Amino acid sequence: MEKLESYARILKVIAHPVRLCIVKGLIENGGCNVSNIYSCLGVPQSTISQHLAKLKSEGLVTGERNGNEIIYSVESDEAKRLIKCMIESTKCENLED
Repeated sequence: MEKLESYARILKVIAHPVRLCIVKGLIENGGCNVSNIYSCLGVPQSTISQHLAKLKSEGLVTGERNGNEIIYSVESDEAKRLIKCMIESTKCENLED
């Protein structure tokens, strides 16, 4: 039951489409800065920063300073497994039907 509670907490945090997209992108790219995330999503950087703050406060994402930028990455192995499972399960489906 403890594992399911952990997955439920992660799903609650990534339930917002922007946060889900951020986490998916960070997993696929191995980490990014806010500017790269902005160029992929096209939402304001302030919005991205707010979502990253939420992901960081919940322990899913960490940021490591590299000069003038911060590289964000997904640290939660459970979140990585969950997102990868979601990605794999939707590859064969056409979600727009």
